[in-house]
Amino acid sequence: MNYFSYPFVRYAFAVGILVAFCASLLGVVLVLKRFSFLGDGLSHFAFGIIALAAVFNLSNNLLLVLPCTVVCAVILLVSGQKAKIKGDAAIAVVSMSALALGYLILNIFKTSSNVSGDVCSTLFGSHAILTLKMSDVVICASLCTIAVAVFVVFYNRIFTVTFDENFAGATGVNVKASNLIIAVITAVIIVLAMNLAGSLLVSALIVFPALSAMRVCKSFKGVTVVSAAISVVGTALGLVLSMLFSTPVGATVAAMYIVIFVIFMILGALVKS
Repeated sequence: MNYFSYPFVRYAFAVGILVAFCASLLGVVLVLKRFSFLGDGLSHFAFGIIALAAVFNLSNNLLLVLPCTVVCAVILLVSGQKAKIKGDAAIAVVSMSALALGYLILNIFKTSSNVSGDVCSTLFGSHAILTLKMSDVVICASLCTIAVAVFVVFYNRIFTVTFDENFAGATGVNVKASNLIIAVITAVIIVLAMNLAGSLLVSALIVFPALSAMRVCKSFKGVTVVSAAISVVGTALGLVLSMLFSTPVGATVAAMYIVIFVIFMILGALVKS
C-alpha cells in the first residue's frame, strides 16, 4: 500500500484501468467481426507516426498520432471491404509498412543516443505509464468517458452490425456510420493503450479479455460484462506485479491476461462436461 502514496502510481492505475476497460468493450466487437488484428495494425501505424513526431520534436505527439490513427482506422474498417486490398491483408500492409518505416526514421534522424531503448519502450510499453502527469490522466479520462458513452448510446446499432451487416442494413441501421463509430473509438483507445502495453502488446488488451469471457458466456451482453471485469482485474494485478518485481508493465499485464485466459479455458471445459 505504500506505493499508492505516490501520485504517479495512482495516475498509472487510473489510466491503466480506464484504458483496459474501454479496450475490453471494443475487443468483443472486433473479435466477433473478425478484426482482432486491427489493434496490431493501428498500434504499428501509430508507432510510425510517433517516430515522425519525434523527428519534428513535438512536445505532445498525441496531437499528431491521434488524428492520423483515426483516419487509418476509418480507412481499414469502413472502406476496407471496397478496397482492392481487403481485410487482414490491408491490416498487414499498413502494420508492417508503418513499423519498418518508423524504425528506419528513428535510426536515420536520431533524436537521442539510445535509439534501441526508445524503440523498445515504445514497442513493449516499458515504464511509460509510470511517468504520467495529471494532465495525461485528465485527457485519458475524458477520452475514455466519451468512448464508453458512445458505446452505450449506440449499443444496439453496434450489436446488430457486429453479427450481420446485411441484416442491420435491411432493418434500417446505417452500417457505414456504425462502422465509422467503431473505427474512431478503436483508434482512440489504441493510442491511449500504447502507454500501457506498447505497440506490440496492445492486441492483448483487446483480444484476451473477450476470448476469455467467450469460454464461459454465450450472450453478447454477458461476454461484454465479463470481458470488462477480466480486463480491470488483469490490468490491476499486472500493474501491481510490475511495480513489485520491476518488470516491464506491458509484458506483465499481457502475462496476467494469458493466465486468466487459461483459467477460463479450463472453466469453460468443465462447464461443457
